Amino acid sequence: MHSIARALAAFTLAASTAAAFAQGYPSAPVTMVVPFAAGSGTDAVARVIAKRLGERLKQPVLVDNKAGASAQIGAQYAAKAKPDGYTLFMTTNTSHSANPGLFANLKYDPIKDFTPITRVGELPFALLVNPSLPVKSLNELIDYAKANPTKLSYATPNSTSQVASETIKRIAGVHILGVPYKSSPQALTELIGGQVQMYVADLGSSMGMIKGGTVRALAVTTKSPLKSLPGVPPVASAVPGFDLTSWNGIFGPAGLPKPVVDRLNAEILAVLAEKDVQDQLAQLGFEIWPSKNPDEFARYVADQLTHWTTLIKQAGIRPE
Repeated sequence: MHSIARALAAFTLAASTAAAFAQGYPSAPVTMVVPFAAGSGTDAVARVIAKRLGERLKQPVLVDNKAGASAQIGAQYAAKAKPDGYTLFMTTNTSHSANPGLFANLKYDPIKDFTPITRVGELPFALLVNPSLPVKSLNELIDYAKANPTKLSYATPNSTSQVASETIKRIAGVHILGVPYKSSPQALTELIGGQVQMYVADLGSSMGMIKGGTVRALAVTTKSPLKSLPGVPPVASAVPGFDLTSWNGIFGPAGLPKPVVDRLNAEILAVLAEKDVQDQLAQLGFEIWPSKNPDEFARYVADQLTHWTTLIKQAGIRPE
């Protein structure tokens, strides 16, 4: 009985200590790690949210870009951070859904090493080509690729681009060479310059180029058409069965105290509900789609890990 009483007392003390900590949180600036380069879609979304979140928390929320290795560098850094709420991690399906199926020796666990806080939404991707390519639709691109089996290459700075491109290749039965890049802006620059002919790019980094006509959008990766790109059909209209969602969410390291998780979740949801934030994110092509609570987000992350592992296997991609 005494051991039970001691355990209950310890639990009560721990709970009250965590609650007291959350009440005083944050008392210093918060860092939001982004595993992609400045100028990428996730970086743009992170900066909109970080600014307003900092105002609500009454402490600066500073974006720290730790790009490279398909989001592995940033993920490893965030996973090893102290779980005190002062290091957050804004990431996508790249680090948490796709990498486990793409890399044989991943140095972090997307489930065990992180505390899910809030799913923010999805950053749609579009299949882009250099305007000099004589194609105006995905069907025309497929026909061109079949007629010119060694002439086309695609840029791949992240797992979404790679998995989408390889899935299209597999279903359409065409050969297009994948060329890896370190960042989305670099891949976009090479597409515009003609070094590669195709790139499945996030709208956050490419919308301005699409509207300016320096690249041509042939299709979007989502199941349904997007309001932000009227007249651009889904990939599935030419490649039946294709549906690929690039989600975006905020995590902390494993072991983040529940009161801090709940506070952050509430504040992020409040930020996403603001009209000004919604307008800014809409201009980036970002679709706000928040989880109701951290538990719902955790279930979604687990489901997406299973889904992307299946996609990668179906695409015939072998782990590096």
